[in-house]
Formats: sequence, structure tokens, C-alpha cells
Amino acid sequence: MPRGVKKDLAVFCGTGRRKTSIARVRLTPGKGKIVINGVSIDEYLPTEMLRIIAKQPFAVSGTEGKFDASIKVEGGGFSGQAGAIRHGIARALVEADEANRPTIKAAGLLTRDPRMKERKKPGLKKARKAPQFSKR
Repeated sequence: MPRGVKKDLAVFCGTGRRKTSIARVRLTPGKGKIVINGVSIDEYLPTEMLRIIAKQPFAVSGTEGKFDASIKVEGGGFSGQAGAIRHGIARALVEADEANRPTIKAAGLLTRDPRMKERKKPGLKKARKAPQFSKR
């Protein structure tokens, strides 16, 4: 056993991604406290809807209040970060207990959302927006 590691401490990790956001999630048995980048979830995510999205895996699997979550998230905006957190928590819950997999998978929380911003093409203003057409 490595030095500095407690024998009874169970840590479950999961990495979630959404658009350009990446969330690294660590779940430990606890009372349901969620900390994102060193700040509580209520202070970090600006709207209640984003908080609901981030906590969705706990609600679906019935594990609300059983795990404390320590999350590091970077990249993207708040919406993408909330989706990445949801994906990471779902993966960590499956690692914690394989019996959670069918319910979490049925809710579609283990699937990585592949939608990304389309790249800008030369001669266009954005990915598809063309400059105004003029005949002369």
C-alpha cells in the first residue's frame, strides 16, 4: 500500500467531455457535497437548470447524498462544463457500482455528446455564413 493512502478511503474517478470542456471527477463516500474548481456548485454554476443537469446522474441512479464530488473542469462555457460534469459523474458512478450502469445508460448519460463547433472555411465569414452577394 502506498504511503499516505488511507486503507478505507474509496475514491472513484471519471472523466467527462462536452464540446471543448473537460471535467475530472472524483467521488468519495460522503453527504452529497459538490465542489467545482474549489467552489461550491451553487456559486460556480450560474443557473438552477445547469445545476440540475450536473446532478442528473445522482438523481437517475438514486445515489443523492451518498457521495461527495470534487471536480476540476476547464474549457468551454458554463453549459458545456455542466454537460462534461454530468458525463464525468455518470462514469464515476458506474465505476463505484456496476449495478448503476443499466439505469444510467438507459438515461443516456454515458454517451459522449459528439456535437462540436464546425470549423470556419476560407472565403466565408463563419462556418457556413457567406458574405453578402452583389451582382455588380
